Amino acid sequence: MPMQATEIKRLIKEALPDAVVEIDDLAGDGDHYSARIVSEAFRGKSRVQQHQLVYQALKGRMGGELHALALQTGAPQD
Repeated sequence: MPMQATEIKRLIKEALPDAVVEIDDLAGDGDHYSARIVSEAFRGKSRVQQHQLVYQALKGRMGGELHALALQTGAPQD
């Protein structure tokens, strides 16, 4: 069963409570999403480390329930 955008957002917000999260369903199939995530937790971390935090938040669902997630991550602008 495909993962809903609301579930992706919920999991990310659970792990990164301050995050501003925008999810788009790229293909309309519930399998291919893009996410823009801004969180203070990303400050000082490399892009790879930021993405790892998001993947950890998704609790192993990448590649299974969630086929593809294009990420844009960053810390808030001052």
